[in-house]
Amino acid sequence: MDENTSQRCCHLPTDEETHSLGKAHAALCQDLALESNPSDHPRASTIFLSKSQTDVREKRKSNHINHVSPGQLTKKYSSCSTIFIDDSTVSQPNLRSTIKCVTLAIFYHIKNRDSDRSLDIFDEKSHPLTREEVPDDYYKHDPDHKHIYRFVRTLFSAAQLTAECAIVTLVYLERLLTYAEIDICPSNWKRIVLGAILLASKVWDDQAVWNVDYCQILKDITVEDMNEMERHFLELLQFNINVPASVYAKYYFDLRSLADDNNLSFLLEPLSKERAQKLEAISRLCEDKYKDLSKVKNNPPQNKTKNNTKQIQEQ
Repeated sequence: MDENTSQRCCHLPTDEETHSLGKAHAALCQDLALESNPSDHPRASTIFLSKSQTDVREKRKSNHINHVSPGQLTKKYSSCSTIFIDDSTVSQPNLRSTIKCVTLAIFYHIKNRDSDRSLDIFDEKSHPLTREEVPDDYYKHDPDHKHIYRFVRTLFSAAQLTAECAIVTLVYLERLLTYAEIDICPSNWKRIVLGAILLASKVWDDQAVWNVDYCQILKDITVEDMNEMERHFLELLQFNINVPASVYAKYYFDLRSLADDNNLSFLLEPLSKERAQKLEAISRLCEDKYKDLSKVKNNPPQNKTKNNTKQIQEQ
């Protein structure tokens, strides 16, 4: 083998080539991580729904083994004479039902967490929300669903936040857990939820609630603490506060699936004549808009400048 052949076979990458390969590998890893993150990618499964499935399967298995009857059916079903619908849609979710679903998702996050990884900024012992002394074993007891619901409902009621804000809160919460590689657990759940609500209310709602307003709701917390927590939350999210419509819709429908799996039904009412007429009018309006868009797409307007030039040349 001559010297040139040996050099070709044993070629080592230069520093520039190594740097380029490293950047390409990092970009690829970042893209793969993005696709697996449900708060960023619409095709990735939500974490809360995955964590809830363990309990749902165990409950169904237990009922089957013990021959437990489902009991009297409480869910209403439509028939030929009556149509039942709820007042919750992806664009206008029902506030009470949405908060129940979001807090149930948080409950499953805490109950089926992988570990107890946390950060000091979210620790309730280091940064208490009230003047009451935090028990020494505060990190050992998981909160039940009712406790989480009361905490979130109080904040949403006092700050007059919307149901859409609750869904975005859950998106930010899961994004934080993924980006920061921490777990939501008994020692930090209140501050993580508060931080997610604080951020979601500012990004989503037109009339944002100021940090000082939350201090009026939670009497013993200081504005400085709220500001510091908000800053850390944003930094841990890498300032990624964007929530695509596809991701929002996925979280909404996964929350509905969570409700069905846990017999947390949305309030159903018979479709009245007045509401049927209203739905028909909205449907007709949307259909007309779609037809207008299709016409514009299929028959794009001609370039007026070219037409005017052509007319001048002919003259």
